[in-house]
Amino acid sequence: MRQNKKSRICPICGGKIKKGKTVFTVDLKENLLVIRNVPARICSQCGEEWINPETSKKIEQMVNEAKTRKTQFEVINLS
Repeated sequence: MRQNKKSRICPICGGKIKKGKTVFTVDLKENLLVIRNVPARICSQCGEEWINPETSKKIEQMVNEAKTRKTQFEVINLS
């Protein structure tokens, strides 16, 4: 999918949005899940991050799997 010029501008601050990687953290009350190297679109000015729907589905699956393992702390690499 091609991005148009408008989609490369942050709707919050007007900064430039670029492809990058982020860390996604989920507090599941009894355990903490940290997912590293998550592909995202990130504003170079304010740092706001957007994750695409496909990546969100992968994260949701990882969270559900982590709930069943019931580990206290877990770090996963998405890539």
